[in-house]
Amino acid sequence: MGDLSRRSFLIGSAGTAGLAVTRGRTAQQAGPFDLVIAGGQVIDPAQNLAAPRDIGIRSGRIARIAESLAADPARERLDARGRIVTPGLIDAHVHVYDGVASVGIEADAIGLNRGVTAVIDGGSAGATTFPGFRAYVVRQARTRVYALLNISSPGMTVPNETSDLAFLNAETAAAVIRANRDVIVGLKVRMLAGLPPGQDLEVMRRTRAAADLAGVPITLHIGGQTSPLSRILEFLRPGDVITHALRRDGSILDAGGRVDVAVRSALRDGVHLDVGHGRGNLDFDVAERVLAQGVTPTLISSDVHRGNAVGPVFDLPTTLSKFLLMGMSLEAVIHCATSTPARIFDFGAELGTLREGAPADVSVFELVDGEYEFVDSGGKRRTGTRRLAPYAAIRDGRWFGLRT
Repeated sequence: MGDLSRRSFLIGSAGTAGLAVTRGRTAQQAGPFDLVIAGGQVIDPAQNLAAPRDIGIRSGRIARIAESLAADPARERLDARGRIVTPGLIDAHVHVYDGVASVGIEADAIGLNRGVTAVIDGGSAGATTFPGFRAYVVRQARTRVYALLNISSPGMTVPNETSDLAFLNAETAAAVIRANRDVIVGLKVRMLAGLPPGQDLEVMRRTRAAADLAGVPITLHIGGQTSPLSRILEFLRPGDVITHALRRDGSILDAGGRVDVAVRSALRDGVHLDVGHGRGNLDFDVAERVLAQGVTPTLISSDVHRGNAVGPVFDLPTTLSKFLLMGMSLEAVIHCATSTPARIFDFGAELGTLREGAPADVSVFELVDGEYEFVDSGGKRRTGTRRLAPYAAIRDGRWFGLRT
């Protein structure tokens, strides 16, 4: 993927060299559409749509989807023939508090520059550090940036942020969420190794209280809890999320290699599973065992950050490609990165779909055939025959060029 410094990528209309785009000469000649994405294989799980379609965009919104818009004038046309067109991908677990949280990376480097139109930061900021996140990340990024507020007030600016209960105040966290509901879509709690025995239950109690006060879902990072997983899961409610579910140590498998009965019960009750690949949280063997038992993740997210963006994670399209390798269908992996996160989290806008009237957030990919080596968090290697390669990204009707 190369260097991911601020100078290493180009985003904006000037960065579209190589894309098959034609421009009308004048607005008067162009007609009603600002942009038509023509000839792509459209996959929109929210509409149960998987078919060749043209997409007409006007004033930043999806204006029309039809079998052909060739006769309709447009200011610009993006030739998507032979490519996959989806709702703008949503990466539900990243770390983009660049320069503050130790693992933070610039949002656009792993967002629009990689075909992802919206990201959710997974708890980099807490109540006392969120104002800076809003000012210097959300307001500066061209990618849509949302956040899960860390239950610990300093967020990921201190080691093992839940080890000091003085930082965990439900009322304070809820007040910050309510004041920033346009950006904060949930609450994050990380069960990290090193907590005193039993303290994880008090951490969960306070997290549950904050989520209930604010009316948002919890995303629970598992793996380091000292109490049995079943006790931790008792604090979750329908709509909450278990992340890092497919890690090697502390996954959702029991000692016998079966999906934990408490996890199955939580899933039946409406709790969701998130991948959260990250530097240590996707193990091919664990994932294959879980999938073989009929349990599939609800969310496929990258947990991409500065420590893994040059491998093994790279980005969300690479993470999705790993699940194609493990037998999930293209439609299923797109579902896990579009309509499902849009259903779980309240973004204040109709994201995750190409429905007419929705914001014109669109991702365009090439499904490239070949022989590709994929690596999990522990260094295990698998060879696949397909990968999703970003081609173009559109946010609010504006298309952005991708670094090739």
